[in-house]
Amino acid sequence: MAAVFDLDGTLLDTLQDIAESMNRVLLTMGFPQHPVQSYKMFVGEGMRVLVRKTLPEESRTEAVIDKCLSAMRETYASRWANKTMPYDGIADMLLSLRKMNFKLAVLSNKPHEFTVESVIHFFGENIFDIIIGGGKFPSKPDPSSAIFISEQLMVSAEQIIYLGDSGIDMMTATGAGMFAVGALWGFRSREELIAEGAGLLIETPQELIEYLQRGE
Repeated sequence: MAAVFDLDGTLLDTLQDIAESMNRVLLTMGFPQHPVQSYKMFVGEGMRVLVRKTLPEESRTEAVIDKCLSAMRETYASRWANKTMPYDGIADMLLSLRKMNFKLAVLSNKPHEFTVESVIHFFGENIFDIIIGGGKFPSKPDPSSAIFISEQLMVSAEQIIYLGDSGIDMMTATGAGMFAVGALWGFRSREELIAEGAGLLIETPQELIEYLQRGE
């Protein structure tokens, strides 16, 4: 058995650091800033899409996006751990899965270097077997990266649980033939998760362990 996890909004509450970093960039570039909660709908598809969504529609040229993306990478690099923390119960859930002999992986659209750095910083180097961030494969919901994880772990997709907080995650899971589990503590709504194929919704990380122990 194996479990694949999204990062932002699933394992880590990264919203404040992402929002504050991007708002600093927008302020510097002379664009309007956004409330922190608005970023729940901006994240999930990679940093370039995040930048594009935060810009006024009339300013979304490739040149402006490139400039803001470069600034966002630089700004976020110095701020990504200011307020980011694992959600309550995540560490215990991961340890429980390890004790159950699960192989574990992280799959995120967040730039690969930030994904790896964040995972190692908060969870150490020995919890996850594979860590994949954005830029290594086509972005989720393309299932290529999830299929690659299945192959590398040598666990069939039918034996893999995919936990994420967005419709993109649910589509990725179902596209790869994995069991899609929606994290209700994350950035997106129950309705979105159901609409995009969640086979199970959980309100706390411990509920995943309880579900597995019941053998459903």
